[in-house]
Amino acid sequence: MAKAFFRLQKFLRRAQFLLFFLTAAYLMAGSLLLLQRTRLVIQQGSRGTPSNQALPAPEEMSRVGIVEPRSLQSPRPRLLVHMDALQEPALDQQHSPHWLVSRNSELRQLRRRWFHRFTSDQEPLQTAGFKAMKHTAEHKGTYMGCFTHDSRERTLKGAVFYDLRKMTVTHCQEACAERAYSYAGLAYGAECYCGNSLPAAAAKPEECNIECKGEKGSVCGGVNRLSVYGVEELRAPARRRRNVIYRGCFRAPENLTDTFPASLIQPNLTVEMCSEFCSKKEFPLAVIRGQECYCGYPTRRFPPREGTDRLRCSATHNASRAPGGQDCLVYQTPVQDTRCTDRKFLTTKSKVFVALSSFPGAGNTWARHLIEHATGYYTGSYYFDGALYNKGFKGEKDHWRSRRTICVKTHESGKTEIEMFDSAILLIRNPYKSLMAEFNRKYAGHLGYATDRNWKSKEWPDFVNSYASWWASHVLEWLKYGKRLLVVHYEELKQSLIPKLKEMVEFLNVTVTEDRLLCVENNRDGNFKRSGAKQKNFEPFTQEMKDLINRYILTVDEALRGRNFSGLPREYVPR
Repeated sequence: MAKAFFRLQKFLRRAQFLLFFLTAAYLMAGSLLLLQRTRLVIQQGSRGTPSNQALPAPEEMSRVGIVEPRSLQSPRPRLLVHMDALQEPALDQQHSPHWLVSRNSELRQLRRRWFHRFTSDQEPLQTAGFKAMKHTAEHKGTYMGCFTHDSRERTLKGAVFYDLRKMTVTHCQEACAERAYSYAGLAYGAECYCGNSLPAAAAKPEECNIECKGEKGSVCGGVNRLSVYGVEELRAPARRRRNVIYRGCFRAPENLTDTFPASLIQPNLTVEMCSEFCSKKEFPLAVIRGQECYCGYPTRRFPPREGTDRLRCSATHNASRAPGGQDCLVYQTPVQDTRCTDRKFLTTKSKVFVALSSFPGAGNTWARHLIEHATGYYTGSYYFDGALYNKGFKGEKDHWRSRRTICVKTHESGKTEIEMFDSAILLIRNPYKSLMAEFNRKYAGHLGYATDRNWKSKEWPDFVNSYASWWASHVLEWLKYGKRLLVVHYEELKQSLIPKLKEMVEFLNVTVTEDRLLCVENNRDGNFKRSGAKQKNFEPFTQEMKDLINRYILTVDEALRGRNFSGLPREYVPR
């Protein structure tokens, strides 16, 4: 029995080998037959075109998008197909081994030459078409040209916007027109600059060559180049949307002319007239006293923070007229205060590794906005948030341990992660507000709101049960393992911005001017503030949730006081 099995095994091995050999022979024979029946001849222009050779039909080549008819008249060498060779083997080609080269290789040469011919002939047309397309009528403003751009000494000195993913010409135009600017300029495909004075130094049109990040076929400037549009005609409909904010009634400085760089005296002066005048002069403040209009910035000589009695100005304010005497009305124009918008990475690596630590939803992004504008340096992040990067937080893409940023955002609370930092700003917010903010971000992004369906679903109580304990443990762990801490309460920062921001900047060992801090106050909200508080017609926190959160609040408050920090603000406990 064993002998018979051995013979069967031996036979199967031979049959397997035979089958493999026959398959290989069949494939080789088929390849040789194909090579003999198909031949490509590389015909040089100097040898002429035999009568039995034919060029590809121009209409066919145009139809498949290979070459234009005029390219067939070119004196350059062509790769031609011998049509008779497709019918029978040629006997006179045995003199050269060239025909034995792989057919696929020669077909690749054929396609490559055709493609090269096609692109070389089409490139001027495509370039011209692209240039013509980039400033089409769909862009409502008037294209003024390509101009030089220096980010440090900007010629368009108004508002600045970034969108490294969705920037379009129309978006930039509307943003500048809405803020009462006359010109909109785009650079680097993603940056939008506004102003009322046309740049002086023109550049070559072809130097504006970077495609808009959010609009294919349109150009958004170039490297140190601005594509500038006039948006004056867009301002008329935008004027209804422009938001001139009433700042209050303030005691006028002793010398208004020295305090404010621009002024206007106009009989029957109105708020609209003064605001329009100051907007054209690119100033964020419009100050009215009687028939006098003054334009400028918040400064140490005139910090519009502590107003006089509202009743003294309310009547005249409601009538769109200004008071006389020593009081003046102050309005925020649509123009952005740009004295603090320049930012950069640290030129040398920071010796002190500083964290900006908070529980999610505690205002970390807002604090980063304030720090960046106050210090002039980018902040980094332990994570990478594409939405933040696209809105101008360029430190998001920098490695968090590069030490090129002034501080690093983190929500981590483990011992190892905390001890990596030399010091930290610990930002704490009311847990009720933090939980709601993080829940909104989780389900609707940085600027959206979760739906009522989300709030009433099972996810919300599960979220509170897990995240409420994290809010407490985050603070407790940083108090335990943090080496050097500055505790900042979100509510106090919001209420007393300048003093608290000054503490944060000093903790970061950066010296800033009072005027720069006032500029930050003028731009306090940034691009990541939800538009108003969306009121819900129900209480999202059950009594059980409140009891749980209040216990955590008392624990954190006690821990802070135990480390000689001020306790939590009174509004935290109990809810």
